Amino acid sequence: MSDLLLNASLFSWDDVLEGRNTSPVPSWDLEPVPVPVILNPWDVLLCVTGTLMSCENAVVIALISYTPTLRAPMFVLIGSLAFADLLAGLSLILNFIVTYIIDSGFVTLLSAGLLITAFSASVLNILAITVDRYLSLYNALSYHTESTVTFTYVTLVLLWVVSTLLGSLPVLGWNCLEDESSCSICRPVNKSNAAALAVSFLLIFALILQLYLQICKIAFRHAQQIAVQRQFMTASHSSSTTKGVSTLTTILGTFAFCWIPLAMYSLVADTRSPVIYTYATALPAICHSIINPMIYAFRNPEILRSLRIACCGCMPYRFTMRPRTPSDV
Repeated sequence: MSDLLLNASLFSWDDVLEGRNTSPVPSWDLEPVPVPVILNPWDVLLCVTGTLMSCENAVVIALISYTPTLRAPMFVLIGSLAFADLLAGLSLILNFIVTYIIDSGFVTLLSAGLLITAFSASVLNILAITVDRYLSLYNALSYHTESTVTFTYVTLVLLWVVSTLLGSLPVLGWNCLEDESSCSICRPVNKSNAAALAVSFLLIFALILQLYLQICKIAFRHAQQIAVQRQFMTASHSSSTTKGVSTLTTILGTFAFCWIPLAMYSLVADTRSPVIYTYATALPAICHSIINPMIYAFRNPEILRSLRIACCGCMPYRFTMRPRTPSDV
């Protein structure tokens, strides 16, 4: 008995707290105690959001891919936007797996790069859609030509190349894995990289705003010309123009509400800032990829018609392309 007491006195509470074997029983007879994994509710919410985002945008891609009449440049851009948002949703799921299952610095960098690529492509696709809508009104006579199709595909290649380059920056060294003090609010992206992305977004938003202001001017000028030709403005044209302005306000307001808080917070905060503010500003930006299909895809009559046919098959497989009105912008 005295020998057992003597053996017990050789161990300290530090041994117990640190998990070292404090029993005279050989260590190979003991089963390892599993360490419980504590899930962050915010991370779970982001993973669920990514799943919903992926499913919704997959539907848009399937509709555009399997509907032969949805091949105009406008639908190609909408499909590219849906693919970017689908990639963003899958990246959120991958980021959740990396955070709680895979503990690897290189995989973390790849996950961060994929997120940057996806969301950069999403924002740039919205800019490309805005340019397409501007050209469809400014050059209405030459819009439905082969040159427009070529311009659209060249634009898509450029925006995806730029997005890929931005996403590769963390892997190429613009990260804070070796210097935690240089981390931004989104580890492992460093502060300089985050600031560059935030400034780029604000410039893109300013360009989108300017383009939509020009679209409004063109739409009002067309409405006035129609009114002069017919000596009065009909109620339908007035309603169409008002609806177009309301649509533009919704698009710009949603875009600004979702993305500007995260961009501004990225410029002033870093990894020492309260993490709750990071999640609170990042979640609206992420949810914008859920809103995008509702704004750009499911408001389109042709895509809606394809969706109804795919769901119930109760409508004839016949599509009529109609000219774009101010309310469609």
